[in-house]
Amino acid sequence: MRLRVAAGGPAALKVLAAAGAAAAPVRLVWGGPLEQPLAPLSPPWTPALELDSGTVLFSPNAICQFFFLARGEEPTDLTNQWLEWEATELQPAASAALYAQLVHGRKGLEAVEVLGKLLVHIELNLSRRGTAYLAGDTKSVADVVVWGTLFPVLQDETSLPSELQVLRTWFQSMTLSEACRKAADSVLMPKALLEFKSYLQKQPPPCLAMERATSNEPEEEEGSEPALTEEEITAAVDAWARGVAALPKPWQPQKPVLPVEGMRNVLITSALPYVNNVPHLGNIIGCVLSADTFARYCRLRNWNTLYVCGTDEYGTATETKAVEEGLTPQEICNKYNAIHTDIYRWFDISFDYFGRTTTPYQTMIAQDIFQRLLARGFLLQDTVEQLQCEDCQRFLADRFVEGTCPFCSYEEARGDQCDKCGKLINAVELKNPQCKLCRGVPVVKPTQHLFLDLPKLEEQLEPWLEQSWATGDWTANARYITRSWIRDGLKPRCITRDLKWGTPVPLDGFRDKVFYVWFDAPIGYLSITANYTDQWERWWKNPQQVELYNFMAKDNVPFHSVIFPCSLLGADDNYTLVNHLIATEYLNYEDGKFSKSRGVGVFGDMAKDTGIPADIWRFYLLYLRPEGQDSAFSWSDLMLKNNSELLNNLGNFINRAGMFVCKFFGGTVPDMVLTPDDKRLLARVTLELHQYHQLLEKVRIRDALRCILSISRHGNQYIQVNEPWKRIKGDEKDRQRAGTVTGVAVNMASMLAVMLQPYMPSVSLAIQGQLCIPPDCFVLSHNFTCTLPPGHRVGTVSPLFQKLEHDQIEALRKRFGGGQPEDLAVEPQAKQTPPASVTLMAPGDPELIQELTEEVAKQGNHVRQLKANKAEKAQVDTEVAKLLELKKQLALAEGKSPEVLVPKGKRKK
Repeated sequence: MRLRVAAGGPAALKVLAAAGAAAAPVRLVWGGPLEQPLAPLSPPWTPALELDSGTVLFSPNAICQFFFLARGEEPTDLTNQWLEWEATELQPAASAALYAQLVHGRKGLEAVEVLGKLLVHIELNLSRRGTAYLAGDTKSVADVVVWGTLFPVLQDETSLPSELQVLRTWFQSMTLSEACRKAADSVLMPKALLEFKSYLQKQPPPCLAMERATSNEPEEEEGSEPALTEEEITAAVDAWARGVAALPKPWQPQKPVLPVEGMRNVLITSALPYVNNVPHLGNIIGCVLSADTFARYCRLRNWNTLYVCGTDEYGTATETKAVEEGLTPQEICNKYNAIHTDIYRWFDISFDYFGRTTTPYQTMIAQDIFQRLLARGFLLQDTVEQLQCEDCQRFLADRFVEGTCPFCSYEEARGDQCDKCGKLINAVELKNPQCKLCRGVPVVKPTQHLFLDLPKLEEQLEPWLEQSWATGDWTANARYITRSWIRDGLKPRCITRDLKWGTPVPLDGFRDKVFYVWFDAPIGYLSITANYTDQWERWWKNPQQVELYNFMAKDNVPFHSVIFPCSLLGADDNYTLVNHLIATEYLNYEDGKFSKSRGVGVFGDMAKDTGIPADIWRFYLLYLRPEGQDSAFSWSDLMLKNNSELLNNLGNFINRAGMFVCKFFGGTVPDMVLTPDDKRLLARVTLELHQYHQLLEKVRIRDALRCILSISRHGNQYIQVNEPWKRIKGDEKDRQRAGTVTGVAVNMASMLAVMLQPYMPSVSLAIQGQLCIPPDCFVLSHNFTCTLPPGHRVGTVSPLFQKLEHDQIEALRKRFGGGQPEDLAVEPQAKQTPPASVTLMAPGDPELIQELTEEVAKQGNHVRQLKANKAEKAQVDTEVAKLLELKKQLALAEGKSPEVLVPKGKRKK
């Protein structure tokens, strides 16, 4: 069969990607845009598939479906729904967006504004189902078709709204797939795009159907909840009725924790922090806090879990710090290891063991791996040009050299890597190099070094990577970075350095050298485990029984996905290799970077001095965890999230549920008689619980946190609609209803305590104490059960969270701002005395604006629902007042002057 396409045409993109994804045996014919289309009345650039039978398919979606059908993949109902939605809704809007980009010159979010609701629709569907792709856990024709329509508009990913993290992950995954990447490279050629643009300029702009009014129509709710089935409701009620008996028994592992036959054995590492630095918030969320959250979740699932970490203490960075502080390297290590330990203890990081790399086990294991690589012919010896400082009379290791990056011209690049463009470099490649010790100009001299023969190991690496990617959960950025390394071709990598502080090289002619830190440091995972238990090999030489999760920031990916696996594969000693590589993007501070020297940003040793509890820091960092793209810490946003999500949502619900038991029922959980509405609530909560599990099993930590907050919102709405404080004063039927609502609510609070434990362990423990939740109930299952039955006694209930005040936050912003220009701009505003009812916020924060926009929309929906249900006027007025206050805050966040808002229909003439 023959596929005819024209370069530059967006429709060609999806059909070429589908042909590649389905491995269709087509003969490709490139046609020009001015050629007569095969299909009558079809516009130029329309692709056509000529079958061997002579039949011609000219609908792009039909062509895509044909390719997948020929491969034996029958479309499902869900796939067909996506294809129909793409053709009738997404395609017209995408055409309008592309016209706005190419013809009107619009860029970024402005260009894709017309796609707003449609992108949210994809985000919500992916989030609800918890699947990697639109119609399931494997790629389907729906993914290819939707991606092909979106890519011409969204190929500059800055056009994707930052809050659509799940969509962004899916889009990146599709873009990085071989079929889609090749299609994009073939179709979207600059010259062809100019021709297509010229064609569009002669056409009238696409005309979209009139959008529905967005004021009172229920259809406006793109995020409306899916309908519940009778099966889901019945299953939820059955699970509730089984109570504690439906829960698995909590399992406590032996000490030390060792793999257990027949259990899921999970080994978790977080990238070893450099001992010479105090970690800032970005370091903490990128490595130890993310790993800790997942480790806590694993333990609640009764998975046999070991979580290890420690300080990376060898190498140039330590020597540099020692010179700066006038201490020996060992003294520096002792000092900063204690600082790291204190910081992680305060953040409640639940390591099974936190160690260090300066131990005899590190020397023994690293030298053994080296000897095995040497014996198997995977090491090379070569003369290299290296910078030598004649004033200091020493060869300069990478960290002792700074200069201009040869790739991006960044003027403060290190001798091993550029922090701006991320490329690995050799120190001799730097332009204008300087010795960091004396600021002299070093000279190039030859020296002998040992290299890991990565090209020779590539034939073992690639099949292992393919298998790990197929069976494990690697984040999209981890896959992308690894693929780029492989694509560029592996080169021998130097594993020795001319230093004193490090693991000695056990080979004649090199005994005055040490191992390079990026050969040596990952071996620290093994040696730290060996310091924890002498049976460490049961974890690290046991790939048949152990699942290994590595947590890190994206700059550490190549060392964990290429260099370290190559070392272990070459050593050929049945080592456990990474199954799941979880990498975050970067967390920035306000509008800049963290800088200890400039006093910009919050560092780990400062957080406890802010007066904000550790669990609030944990919550906020995990809420904005940079899973799909860089994110930024914002003081205004921290205040908003604490006061809205924790205080007014989660804390308010749990406190009310417990207080109702104490105030109305003498501290004893009342009898419950479930109505159909209650049963639907049980099913709704169960669906949120299932999604929580699906997301955390895929290590989508940030998204899973939303499920907790969604459940508490359901709870608040449930209480608000049923008004137990009024019903308790009514007749017997009303009092029974008050009891049922209170009993269901306090059981929801009990389940939330368990779900919250990975994120906020101290708050979780406080809820457990207040509600007297039995220890046997502190385990996660997939069912929402009645763990606090009628007759259960609760304890003293008190508020879980405190409000963060504007003055407090502004003082902290100024304290940690380091005199940045944006802080100076805020200062005059801070000196004004605002009206008591108005909270000033730093205008222009896009995440804050987006958050408030969502809150306004949610509150608007809530008000409309109350009106539709004919709720009491007082209740409606209260909720309307909340809506107006949110709109006022949104106006402030947008830098506007908030007008005096009054309810619609009551404006003064």
